[in-house]
Amino acid sequence: MSRSFRKTYNFAAYTAFAITIALTLAMGVFFYFSGEFNIWLLLGFALVLFVISFFIIQYRVEHLIFNRIKKIYDDVSLLDARSLSKHQISTDMETLTREVERFAQNKKLEIEALKIRETYRKEFIGNISHELKTPLFTVQGYILTLLDGAMKDKQVRKKYLHRASKGVERLIYIVKDLDMITKLEVGELNMRWEKFDIVELIENVFDLLEMKASKKQITLAMDKEYTAPIMVSADKDKIQQVLSNLIVNSVKYGKKGGTTEVNIEDLIRNKVIVRVSDNGEGIAQEHIPRLFERFYRVDKSGSRKEGGSGLGLAIVKHIIEAHKERIYVESQFGVGSEFSFTLEKAK
Repeated sequence: MSRSFRKTYNFAAYTAFAITIALTLAMGVFFYFSGEFNIWLLLGFALVLFVISFFIIQYRVEHLIFNRIKKIYDDVSLLDARSLSKHQISTDMETLTREVERFAQNKKLEIEALKIRETYRKEFIGNISHELKTPLFTVQGYILTLLDGAMKDKQVRKKYLHRASKGVERLIYIVKDLDMITKLEVGELNMRWEKFDIVELIENVFDLLEMKASKKQITLAMDKEYTAPIMVSADKDKIQQVLSNLIVNSVKYGKKGGTTEVNIEDLIRNKVIVRVSDNGEGIAQEHIPRLFERFYRVDKSGSRKEGGSGLGLAIVKHIIEAHKERIYVESQFGVGSEFSFTLEKAK
């Protein structure tokens, strides 16, 4: 209750006036019958009585309201009596009521926000437990099988050790992504700003992911041939990770024989926007608001078969926001998706 209330004197004035009228009439009747009636004396009495009554009533009402409101603060654990001071107290009960209602509404919003965070926390813990549990149990299963005697067979031993190694690699991948997103969230990840050609960087990412895309017969392409370099200012390694994550997702959920296309457009005078679009599965609208949450998966079963840590889009969002830029997503289920982000042009 930091805002001061509007101070009014209506109640004290009306009450003092009523007392003054009543007592002045009584005194007038007394003087009249006693034969000592004096109009000036009566008016003086009325004036003095009004002033004294007004100040006594105003002080007592303010004192009463302050004590009552302080008691409410003391009784309700959500309120803090230390935030209440006497200069905030008013005899204007309408203002007081409105202020208390506003305070209660703010507290209600805070409680709802805490409930949402608690739900998110529980979901996050459940997701991370599942993500770590799956490869851990896989590795444990292969090792226990080898210890139970399978290691005597050279071919089985090699195959199981290879599969256990893949499970460990997945654990390392998840832990690395968790470490990166934690550093991004708390601002501990250092950014190395440099000027580079975004066209060249996209082509390098295409080269790295060409084999992965060819397994699903997906074509990686630019929307046109860029003959001149487009220089931007950013952390090159982080932007490469953004592009890799977006293109890997596009390939992962793309149609067999489909296309993943990247194009670069001028947005405003000092900005470009990079778009990664595909003609794959698309995303239903109800999932879009949660796409960038950690471990959130649109298809809970199918997406796990595709691998990944479930942190890719969350990392993308944090990297782009660390650059003070924006990321956007548009998608239509069954038609395809487009992820786009802005970058600052190099000066």
